[in-house]
Order: sequence, then C-alpha cells, then structure tokens
Amino acid sequence: QVQLVESGGGLVQPGGSLGLSCAASGMIFSTADMGWYRQAPGKQRELVAAITSGGSTNYADSAKGRFAISRDNAKRVVFLQMNSLKPEDTAVYRCYARYTPPFDKPRDYWGQGTQVTVSA
Repeated sequence: QVQLVESGGGLVQPGGSLGLSCAASGMIFSTADMGWYRQAPGKQRELVAAITSGGSTNYADSAKGRFAISRDNAKRVVFLQMNSLKPEDTAVYRCYARYTPPFDKPRDYWGQGTQVTVSA
C-alpha cells in the first residue's frame, strides 16, 4: 500500500524559510514522479513543484527562484525547500506521486497535507 507522509510545515515569518519532507512507502520510489501541490482557502489546488523519476524539475511561476524540489531515492524522500516566503504562500501543502505499480496502470497518490502559514 502506497503511503506518503509529509512533515515540516508550520508558522514562519515573511521572508523566512521552511523545508518540507515527504516520506514514501509501499512503492518503488525511484520510478515515481513526485511533486508538491498546495491549496489555500477559497482557491484551487495548484502545482508548486514537481520532479520526475529522472530528476527533471518543474516549478510554478510563483515558486521559481524561491523554492527547490529534490529527492533522495535511497531514503525514499522528496523535499521542498522554500525560501523568501510570502503571506500568499500560506496553504496546505500536499505531496503527490504518480506511480505505476507492477502489472498495473499509472496511479496518483496523495499525502494528507501539511499546513504552511506565513505571517508576521
């Protein structure tokens, strides 16, 4: 059973930094494309950053230059380092995986989410 567990959210002041982690289990992590989405109250969910199994990255325009996504296949963890945080970054951040189980079709998996609040 695939599980994604996020950690690292919290309260940070504007201009500060925060790192999120997502630990994956129940999957061949190195073959999965991973990403971080966020959803603020009253807003649609949006992709923040993604990293493919091959290590290629993609960022939302709002995240470029401030956020960095990375992965450690040996530890089966994906990270999101967030710098120069702004109040508009406040949201629930959820880890995402697109993974193809053996002899199956690609499936999407989600973590429970972690709250990030940027406020003075």
